[in-house]
Amino acid sequence: MTVSLRIIWLSAVLLGTASAHAGRSCETQKMSREVIEKGLTMAEQTRQALDASSDRVVLLARSGQDLSKYGLQYSHVGFAYQQADGKGGHTWRVVHKLNACGTAQADIYRQGLGEFFLDDPWRYEAAWVAPNPEIQARLLPLLQDNAQVARLHHQPYSMVSYAWGRQYQQSNQWLIETLAAAIEPSVNSRERAQAWLQFRGYEPTTLAIGALTRLGARVTAANVAFDDHPNEKRFSDRIETVTVDSVFRWLQREKLGQATVTLRLKP
Repeated sequence: MTVSLRIIWLSAVLLGTASAHAGRSCETQKMSREVIEKGLTMAEQTRQALDASSDRVVLLARSGQDLSKYGLQYSHVGFAYQQADGKGGHTWRVVHKLNACGTAQADIYRQGLGEFFLDDPWRYEAAWVAPNPEIQARLLPLLQDNAQVARLHHQPYSMVSYAWGRQYQQSNQWLIETLAAAIEPSVNSRERAQAWLQFRGYEPTTLAIGALTRLGARVTAANVAFDDHPNEKRFSDRIETVTVDSVFRWLQREKLGQATVTLRLKP
């Protein structure tokens, strides 16, 4: 499947709203001045912290939604990487998968840090894990290559797609499958990526979602589907999906990444 890599410009965000979110619907209203200022300040403080490190690639997360009832801290994660600015320095860019305005489709986007945090998050907090240096070295050229970034992307989207299924693919699932392909050269398909992740001990989050909640979500939201989950798990209210928190725990447990760094917006 040929997948275009979309660019969302900051000016478009400031004039209206972003054209896609991580599993959220689009709203036809301008962002408030406060939201813009907080988002850009969060981006600048994150940039300063990343520049102070020796890292060139990190897995950068944000709290776009309140998931505390599921015991989760973060809702969405992307790859943040250094890109040369042509002047001997660099800027930080983010590659991540975003759902198009609550539809059943999603695409891969490149954004700046400002755009990444201009999403009116639930909590102004960033968190990131730096992969080990050798993994960063493999990720950096991959993330700069449009074809490689989109290689394991699957456009049909569900916020709660089954971690070991291939009917849909949510944002965090694309990231961990792409990470698997960067680490293990033999991974050239989603099937192989998931097999490798299982071999390396990745454990998805199990969400307890009852039948009435599942039915309501499926009827009212195009970007939520449960039919890819095995019946024995779905009908016992066990929804296994890829979450930021589970990805971060796995990286540290397998010694593939460093400790999680958190940064809350400073006044």
